[in-house]
Amino acid sequence: MSNLHNAVVQDQADSLRAMERSSPQAPVSSTRDTATRVYAITSGKGGVGKTAVVANMAVAMAKIGKKVLILDADLGLANIDVVFGLAPKYNLNHFFSGDYELSEIIVEAPHGIKILPAGSGVQNFTRLDSRQKLKLLDGLDTMHNDFDFVLIDTEAGISENVTYFNTAAQEILVVTTPDPTAITDAYALMKLLSTQYHEKSFNLVVNQVQNDNEALDVYRKLTMVSNRYLDISIDFLGSIPADRQMIDAIRKQRVMVDLYPSSKISSAFAQLAATICSEQQQSPPKGGVQFFWKRLLDIGGRG
Repeated sequence: MSNLHNAVVQDQADSLRAMERSSPQAPVSSTRDTATRVYAITSGKGGVGKTAVVANMAVAMAKIGKKVLILDADLGLANIDVVFGLAPKYNLNHFFSGDYELSEIIVEAPHGIKILPAGSGVQNFTRLDSRQKLKLLDGLDTMHNDFDFVLIDTEAGISENVTYFNTAAQEILVVTTPDPTAITDAYALMKLLSTQYHEKSFNLVVNQVQNDNEALDVYRKLTMVSNRYLDISIDFLGSIPADRQMIDAIRKQRVMVDLYPSSKISSAFAQLAATICSEQQQSPPKGGVQFFWKRLLDIGGRG
């Protein structure tokens, strides 16, 4: 953390881009986006609440009329279904094995959210080969883009699967906490994706914060060191307050925004969903291997 600390001490004033987001948000359109938007929600380390962020963000989006698909990309230790209290009969392991199509393994969560569940405790697909990656890419393309958003819940860390899902998504959303090790690992993940996979744009959500200033401090630290050592941009999307009710919701296998809709956390997730839904869509595909890239290319050609 010494590099991060030194960079912050030298200059904190230039990294307050996040304050610009305090201006009123543009209204969320009730109409369907031109194409499905794919976000990889990822983290440098486990224990930062990434899956809870995915689940609550999905429900908050659904509540404002968005059609959402969650892809559980933790192919060895799946748990997005557990958060919703679901028990899928089939999962992505069955898809990769050739037993079922994606449309046959989709399960429905509250508010019409669809989930592509992963398996748990099976090592076969914890490292996808090129054939399996292409199979998933094609499988999603055949689903006719029936969703406004696809949220990919990656596993934590910097495994090959993590880098694949981040590069295949249109947008990368990094979840971290104010914990120094979480900040360091978030930076390490962005560094890897930048230097090895040429990713230049990242979104940031800071979870489990005591107040807004703590979240902005995390953003400042990451921005300072990335400005010095990396050629990337980090867009601060917001923060989620720490609350013991989140633990209660997880134990009850309920989503926080449903169980405690009047809580500060639920308000924060609603604001996060509104921010993402109101942002302009990135129209051109960022690379050849990308989910729904065929439709994006088609839209680009018509435009």
